[in-house]
Amino acid sequence: MNEISHSAILRYTAFSADPDGGNPAGVVLDASGMDESEMLAVAAELGYSESAFLTGRAEAEAPGARGYAIRYFSPKAEVPFCGHATVAAALALAERDGPGDLEFATVAGRVPVTVAREGAELRATLTSVEPHITDVSPEDLAEALAGLDWPAADLDPALPPRIAYAGARHLVLAAATRERLADLDYDFARVESLMHRLELTTLQLVWRASDTVFHVRDPFPVGGVVEDPATGAAAAALGAYLRALSLVPDTAALTLHQGEDMGRPGTLTVTLRAGDTRVRVSGTGTRIPAPAGA
Repeated sequence: MNEISHSAILRYTAFSADPDGGNPAGVVLDASGMDESEMLAVAAELGYSESAFLTGRAEAEAPGARGYAIRYFSPKAEVPFCGHATVAAALALAERDGPGDLEFATVAGRVPVTVAREGAELRATLTSVEPHITDVSPEDLAEALAGLDWPAADLDPALPPRIAYAGARHLVLAAATRERLADLDYDFARVESLMHRLELTTLQLVWRASDTVFHVRDPFPVGGVVEDPATGAAAAALGAYLRALSLVPDTAALTLHQGEDMGRPGTLTVTLRAGDTRVRVSGTGTRIPAPAGA
């Protein structure tokens, strides 16, 4: 990597207190001197699904919050918002400056984050931008299922397909069984092409284990990786989807398990509040030691 990576690249995993769990992200706390090509090069060299780059201080709208401008890059492109890299960046700032309220100015809008200490761990809670959901056409749904090699009969009719947004767009598809969700071997190029056309960040594949517990997986070919291990933006989008379709109460706490089928288990907590359309996603995280020579 270039010189900045050796001195300023931090590595964190989000949504797990185990460095071998959750979703790893690169974090650069001072990327003010980096241009887009340099950020993309660092993200590509790291190979994580996304990395976060704090490009400077920003005036926070919330009283007392520390404000930062932030950008996110996958190994292939910039993305408007990334939940797990937001959590990773917030934890890195909390370890450097102490817990408290943060506010990130993202391409998608303002994202408040609160970091609190819970025993020996830090927990970050982000609040999404204003979410919304839209229908997906029968033709696009058929193409998504063909790319996944999922028969339509394997979908859960209680959770209809929709495109959900809470900072980034995700196609929500619900599997009827845990076995269907576990068996993921998709056509990378075909799914990537559809996702570019629909401007999707991931496919949010879901299996509902109970009223409040879900198992999820997120193919991410547009980012240059087969699967995202723990996806905060998609978790927020799923919370918005479930509430909009009255599949959960207006006030609810949901648990999402992700990464188990990849050997990187993580847990995301999604909180909905009556009277507030935004979605909160929280989780722990930890720093990943830099590899030797980095």
